[in-house]
Amino acid sequence: MFKFAFTTLLSLAAITAFAPAQTPAPAKPAAPAPDVLIFTNGDQLTGHVVSAAGGNLVFQSDMAGSLTIPFAKIKELRAGDKPAQFAVLKKDVPVNKHTPAPEGTLRIAGGDVLVAPGAAASNPDAASEAVAIPVAQVNVIVPRAEFDKEVNGHHSFREGWNGVATAGATLVRSTTSASTFTAALNLVRALPTVGWLPPRNRTTIDITETYGKNTSPGAIPQTAPPTPNVVTLSSIFHADAERDEYFSPRFYALGDASFDHNYAQGLSLQQVYGGGIGWTPIKSPKQQLDLKAELHYETQSYLNTSINGAPAVFTPSTQLVGSTIAEAYHRNLPHKMLFTETANILPAFNSPNDYSYNVTGILALPVYKRLSASFSTTDNYLNDPATGYKKNSYQFVTGVTYTLH
Repeated sequence: MFKFAFTTLLSLAAITAFAPAQTPAPAKPAAPAPDVLIFTNGDQLTGHVVSAAGGNLVFQSDMAGSLTIPFAKIKELRAGDKPAQFAVLKKDVPVNKHTPAPEGTLRIAGGDVLVAPGAAASNPDAASEAVAIPVAQVNVIVPRAEFDKEVNGHHSFREGWNGVATAGATLVRSTTSASTFTAALNLVRALPTVGWLPPRNRTTIDITETYGKNTSPGAIPQTAPPTPNVVTLSSIFHADAERDEYFSPRFYALGDASFDHNYAQGLSLQQVYGGGIGWTPIKSPKQQLDLKAELHYETQSYLNTSINGAPAVFTPSTQLVGSTIAEAYHRNLPHKMLFTETANILPAFNSPNDYSYNVTGILALPVYKRLSASFSTTDNYLNDPATGYKKNSYQFVTGVTYTLH
């Protein structure tokens, strides 16, 4: 028994001697100290600065979440160990590549926003180089990465697009069968994509198609075989694209192109290519009005089919030099409703009889998240349509609209 115990002790001693020494787990690095916001009444919040605009600071609090706090209620802001970098834009001071805004870390003290370039605001050397901006002169504070991209960066063609897609259909199946389908896509891309910089350029693309087919039985006389069904088609297509280049916040140069096909007016294809200027006399978060005038080259070719079984008179194509006088208006209504209206008048200089116009109004009512019910009305007028066709073409369309982001 003694021998067994002695042997066991020797074995344990050997294992202990040759076992690798256990190293203690590395200590967790201490979390960086957050920003500290001190109110005029002495209360404090910890967290970090997000942005600022309109005399308010957006602060992400560790305990209370995102808060919007007026500058007037802030006594002091102390930067933490690793504060974020920001750009500070002053009121009535244009910002572009040639007039940069102060960039760096932030501190608020004595009624000033102190911007320390390149280092923590708590660093004495950086603090000595800080730019002091009175709070009353601060327009916007944005993260430096966002500022650099919007001012100096490049947006790919896929970035910044917004718009809506609309679809509608009507089906009738009886003695007379009718089908009507409507689809539309409206896209806009405005750069910069933020509201704190003046507009630089804007691109719009609009595509609309209405297609209908109506089939009704022919006459069924008593002594003759039935006549074939009567099929009536309708197709109204419109597409346009416009590029605006701003030379001031309200004025811009534009280039545009549009394409129209309207079976109801005998119009096979109308093409318009032009350029001009635009002005935005009204611009606010609630509404916007644009007025435009341009010179263009226009061609019109017509359908030459039979009308009620009789051969149609040939209508020659026309080539026009004219102008487009246009206005576009949108307004945000209560309960997130949106009203949009556009009107275009196209006089022709070399053939005054070949003028045209079109007017469109759209009302969108939100239904669920990005889905809305839309009601649109469009009136197209062509003063010199194909022979045998009416000058006016009117549509009223209801559909479902999906908002794109």
